[in-house]
Amino acid sequence: MALTGRTALIAALGALVVGLLLPGLHGVLAVEVPLLLAILYDLIRAAPVRKLRFIRSGDTSVRLGEQASVTLLLTNPSGRTLRARLRDAWPPSSWSTGEALSASRHDVAVPPGERQRIRTVLTPTRRGDRHADRVTVRSYGPLGLAARQGSHSVPWIVRVLPAFTSRRHLPAKTARLRELDGRTSILTRGEGTEFDSLRAYIPGDDTRSIDWRATARQTTVAVRTWRPERDRRVLLVLDTSRTSAGRVGDAPRLDAAMDAALLLTALASRAGGHVDLLAYDRHVRASVRGRRAQDVLPAFVEAMANLEPELVEADARGLTATALKMARHRSLLVLFTGLEPAAVEEQLLPSLPQLTQRHTVLVASVADPLLEKMADARGTVDAVYEAAAAAKTQAERRHAADLLRRHGVLVVDATPNDLAPTLADAYLALKAAGRL
Repeated sequence: MALTGRTALIAALGALVVGLLLPGLHGVLAVEVPLLLAILYDLIRAAPVRKLRFIRSGDTSVRLGEQASVTLLLTNPSGRTLRARLRDAWPPSSWSTGEALSASRHDVAVPPGERQRIRTVLTPTRRGDRHADRVTVRSYGPLGLAARQGSHSVPWIVRVLPAFTSRRHLPAKTARLRELDGRTSILTRGEGTEFDSLRAYIPGDDTRSIDWRATARQTTVAVRTWRPERDRRVLLVLDTSRTSAGRVGDAPRLDAAMDAALLLTALASRAGGHVDLLAYDRHVRASVRGRRAQDVLPAFVEAMANLEPELVEADARGLTATALKMARHRSLLVLFTGLEPAAVEEQLLPSLPQLTQRHTVLVASVADPLLEKMADARGTVDAVYEAAAAAKTQAERRHAADLLRRHGVLVVDATPNDLAPTLADAYLALKAAGRL
């Protein structure tokens, strides 16, 4: 049961009448008893809440930052008209700040025995699964003085997937990939290429490409053509330890790493490579391997949806052992991690020889653009101290990157907006140089 503001207003006016015109018990009874009877009548005439039936439908997944629509089909089986205020409850992160109150509440009027569809629009602000909470209904009587209230459990899950904002760079990177493949198929010969077909000799062709056996079997000179290898392997390793929890702008570093990983996955799979994923801190948090080119990107997106940073130190030895177990053939191993000097020197560097001996290793790190602004700040005393601290942090990151490069590791250190395209360019450069 719930009383409305109208009831409170009438009660307050009644108290004023009693105080001014009818002081005493008789005045109280004369004013409040009719109000009490009206409240009881409203409760009796209000449509029952427990008999209502609900069925959910709508979106089951949505990219971060986009909208999802979930529909409730409300059936009123009673013989009374349902006039109600309905609250479709979801976790707070299902909406942007300030939107929850208006987006989750709906006014409904359903005649006896009829149905009504109620649409709730979600705009999630975090990745992961969003579970629908209870549906609370407040059914008002015809006088609007009192209401029946109850809740129903109507389960539904909306999975919030990574945003993949770097997808806009994919057409340009794919065009560059086609250029590389076209140039390679004509100019690249020898180790690291695959035989494609035979064709007739054209003046200007390299004589080393002549297939003398095929030429002997026919009347024209035949030359071999080559194509790029299509079985290159890439292993993406997401470090989900405490360093990935640091926020750069409005999102944790892990989200920027995921975005860059998705762009690289799309590019490498279009190049015909085999791409696998490993998320690790002290334990394996996600693992995707052996997927076909058309399935790999959706599989990665699903695996990343529920990944969250863990506030623990990374186990570099465990990560190395797990990565080597997954990458049994020579691969490009891309490690998304931080460039904190202590973590690099004490944990990552001792494990690198095992990785660089068998694989090409590339470390991708998310840089904070605010550090550069702070380093250039001048004016107040506080600004000077902040500039000194930012400059020190930048110097430490450069030192850590230099240490990795000395051990044969490629390093990409870029801001969240630049990490994905820079990493894609690094992949294309390795491909052009024949280092994949």
